[in-house]
Amino acid sequence: MTLTSGIDQLLKYLFAVAVTLLLITSSNLNAGENTAMKEIEGWNELVDALRDLPGQLLARLPPEMRNDPQVQQEVARLALESLASSAIGSLGGSGDHPAFLPTIGQVLNVGQPNADTVYRLAQITPGGVYRITGKKGSLRMVAISQSVAAKDKKPSPRVYDHDLNAVPTDASGRYEVLLSMERPAGYKGEWWQLQPATSGLLLRMVSSDWDNEVDPTISIERLDTPVQYPRPTADELEQRLRVLPSKTAFIAGLFVDHVQKLRQEGYVNRLKTLDVSQIGGLAGQFYYEGVYELNDDEALVIETRVPARCLYRSIILTNQIYETTDWYNNHSSLNDAQALPDSDGILRVVVSARDPGIPNWLDTAGYPMGVVQGRWTGCTEKPIPGIRKVAVDSVPDLLPADTPSVSLSQRQEIIRARRRALQQRPQW
Repeated sequence: MTLTSGIDQLLKYLFAVAVTLLLITSSNLNAGENTAMKEIEGWNELVDALRDLPGQLLARLPPEMRNDPQVQQEVARLALESLASSAIGSLGGSGDHPAFLPTIGQVLNVGQPNADTVYRLAQITPGGVYRITGKKGSLRMVAISQSVAAKDKKPSPRVYDHDLNAVPTDASGRYEVLLSMERPAGYKGEWWQLQPATSGLLLRMVSSDWDNEVDPTISIERLDTPVQYPRPTADELEQRLRVLPSKTAFIAGLFVDHVQKLRQEGYVNRLKTLDVSQIGGLAGQFYYEGVYELNDDEALVIETRVPARCLYRSIILTNQIYETTDWYNNHSSLNDAQALPDSDGILRVVVSARDPGIPNWLDTAGYPMGVVQGRWTGCTEKPIPGIRKVAVDSVPDLLPADTPSVSLSQRQEIIRARRRALQQRPQW
């Protein structure tokens, strides 16, 4: 072996050793990083607690649904929606520095949101003093409900509802209201009494004419603490992680088997009253619902008298795990501005997978089973509609002769218009 070749071999050996040492060092660094990650208090507990949540939800469903890959993925979506909704509150919620944050809706589709309602939630500290200000819009319904934290895996009850539209405004349409346990001495302005256990304020902004009604603006601030928000401590941030699993599991499991319970009670293609007074339902609102089960060639015809006076009415669909059917991209919800009674004064709504070519249609959007739910709010009567299953092809023959027809191209434009209007409503 020549000196030159020996040096070449030595250099190759040293290069190989250097590469090996570099790989070992890199591996050790990565292991150190992973060890550090594992040591972040609360994170792995969050991941571990949520890992089996979809399976726990599926276990509450009948075998034919539990073993359906489509339903499995929809249940996983429900778990993710619940996590996202809970995470927004954990990230942005603060009783000392509150804000009205999104809580449920089209994307955060948990708790069966109403298609016409924008929901926001502000966390508050019991006993605090708060001020709500903004500019009033033109919605018929803007409600703020006091609530207390859920306990023992039971839904949070509503404590008290306030009508924001009843608050006086100045010449520019601006309003201001103070919230506290006791009215401040000498205070003459608008005041709402906070109940001692109130920990949240749920805002509901309900619109029927999406194109023309204007949502209000709203802000909230605590007045009896400094306005600055210094860097949260490690303990505070850890606690936010640790409460996420229970919050997420509670929300995800709240109604996942509700449709199955209705089926077991015999309310298939039948309607019954729904009492939500104990789970935070809005005061003065009356609900009815029932399961629909339809083949593609079948339809439900829902018929009812319309009360002489009504602040608001609507009818929506959900899927089989009680997510509200996508109303942005389908004709799957109707309110008093969208569904008019027929010439004989009877409101008729048709539920089906195939478009029957009439104005008052609710599209099941690919779900052969789900729930029909209606609500009457501030109405002089609370009728339970009649319901009957028919062949979808026979629907035109069952309606008044002067019922308008809707072509496929017209339907496409109706859905595009409702989608534009909904996207332009403020969600945050």
